[in-house]
Amino acid sequence: MGAFSHRELDEAFRHYWGTGAVGEDWSAWADLFTEDVEYVEHFLGRMRGREAVRAWILPLMREYPELYTAYQWHTVDEARGRVIFAMINRRDHPGGGPSIDFPGISVIDYAGAGLWKRQEDYWAAPAGRSAYQGYREALCNDPEHPAKQTRKEWGDGPEWCQGAPLGPTSTLVPEA
Repeated sequence: MGAFSHRELDEAFRHYWGTGAVGEDWSAWADLFTEDVEYVEHFLGRMRGREAVRAWILPLMREYPELYTAYQWHTVDEARGRVIFAMINRRDHPGGGPSIDFPGISVIDYAGAGLWKRQEDYWAAPAGRSAYQGYREALCNDPEHPAKQTRKEWGDGPEWCQGAPLGPTSTLVPEA
């Protein structure tokens, strides 16, 4: 058995998910990492430190306010103190069609006390580029769509991973 119980890891993950993906409080989400966190985002680069993660996530989410994250599944690896999860990076279609999605998987390593010491993100880069292009083309239906921050399709996951259908459930990103 690892240093952390299944229950502790699962509860810490649910808090992490609720703060970021559901609550979209990205500054508070950054606070869920250790001060010396290693964050590997395979497309956007490697970061070291909580403040580097905050300096990355806040402008990113301001740039893409239409983007939200739908939960697919997670698994707890007690032996390694790790949670692995899959999500859908989603944009609602400005014309009312099906959502515009691309998949991702992340691995987060737990440090204890509700904090994460490492995160590594994997996502389908070609699908991400295609989704972005498809969304940009669909904006002809509603050019103001990004500012509306609609969140219509949270998926079939449990209640704790469901956000509000329209707009963020909390302040998305405080102004810099």
